[in-house]
Amino acid sequence: MGQGRARNEPLELALYSRDAGVQSGAASAVCFPRSADDVASAVRAATRHGIPYVARGSGTGLAGGATPLDDALVIVTTQMNRVIAIDTHDQLAMVEPGVLNLDLSRHTRPLGFHYAPDPSSQQACTIGGNVGTNAGGPHCLASGVTSAHVLEIEVVLPTGEIARLGSLAPDTPGYDLRGAFVGSEGTMGICTQVAVRLMPNPPEVRTLLLDFMSVEAAGATVSGLIAAGIVPAALEMMDAEITRAVEDFVGAGYPRDAAAVLLCEIDGLAGGVAYQVDAVRRIGYEHGARNVRVAANEAERQLLWKGRKSAFGAIARIAPDYYLHDAVVPRTKLVGVLESIYAIAREQQLTMMNVFHAGDGNLHPLIVFDGREPGVWDRVHAAGSQILRTCIDAGGVLSGEHGVGMEKRDLMPLQFSNDDLAAQGRLIDAFDPDGLANPRKVLPSGWRCGELNQRSAPVPEGTWI
Repeated sequence: MGQGRARNEPLELALYSRDAGVQSGAASAVCFPRSADDVASAVRAATRHGIPYVARGSGTGLAGGATPLDDALVIVTTQMNRVIAIDTHDQLAMVEPGVLNLDLSRHTRPLGFHYAPDPSSQQACTIGGNVGTNAGGPHCLASGVTSAHVLEIEVVLPTGEIARLGSLAPDTPGYDLRGAFVGSEGTMGICTQVAVRLMPNPPEVRTLLLDFMSVEAAGATVSGLIAAGIVPAALEMMDAEITRAVEDFVGAGYPRDAAAVLLCEIDGLAGGVAYQVDAVRRIGYEHGARNVRVAANEAERQLLWKGRKSAFGAIARIAPDYYLHDAVVPRTKLVGVLESIYAIAREQQLTMMNVFHAGDGNLHPLIVFDGREPGVWDRVHAAGSQILRTCIDAGGVLSGEHGVGMEKRDLMPLQFSNDDLAAQGRLIDAFDPDGLANPRKVLPSGWRCGELNQRSAPVPEGTWI
């Protein structure tokens, strides 16, 4: 690849031994391709030597999906960061995987468009990483997560071949391999180019802050809004602990004495937005809102969102470590599940905060702790396992946007039957028969080719994740 673009110095290997999750691995080498041909060369070299490999963007993932295992080769795509083309007529952009999520919208906003999926890490996360985990974000409630915005993907397959999945055409005959690839977390190949759908900038945007004296009232308001046929562009909820932490950190104007706040954004044509703002205000008060405030101008609106998207940075003022979860429950079960989460925190003697995408029930319980405290990691892992089991028992799923990676891999049998897991294993094998593409991720051991006699038993209580 050229001087300095393949490295194995101890410092480099240490830096790339993990993503933003809590688990570390070990890499044998790190390389920095600048083209699909570079990626293909790296994959072929790894395959020739029987070395596993893992694709990595900015490393903001939280489930260990980009953590190298078994002395893997780490293929870092951050230098593939070109916005290749923007087509405002067909409302799409062609980008390389290392383009930062927020940079894409910065490129397109002056042209009247934006890229809708907006993870909280959007200032740092890459489009390639978003494709790998099928990332979401606050503004995905009405417009959908990453899979709804990816049209075509150029992929380096585990054979080293370069293929295109999907199409720029409105409909593509045959199997939806694009859909299978999005969210596959690097187990089916490495993305080297993506065609994404762009959304027109809305002519009118209003952001409301609703505050409540109970979590139950905030949860009831969420259900009330959806039941009334209102699907906001975004509907975020924060509990008392995280609201105070954010206000101390950012000064966004959040009420420090509220038990919970909702951040609701409405966009569209001016008349429709005005009607929905009035409806949100009315439904909020009907369900116990203490105050409903509409951002007076763009500066106030941006400050409210800065507070929400600074939540995970704000907790660094409280403790040096945190463990952020990701699971989904039915909206009607939000309040009951939150009560169970608080009870789990009390049982494990942990500080728990909640900030999440309330509109689609995508919870993000945040455990804040000091990892130097003896025995705390045992309690953190036990709490994490209990939280995920509680969400599944409520009719939810293991992940809404962070992916499975290593974190939730061994809990997959909680959600999927043996037949489900076998089908997923056969799909991955069809792409990666040698098992070198990000191995030991997503599926528990025993469901890939050659592992059929080593299938995992049902997940025992207290399993670490």
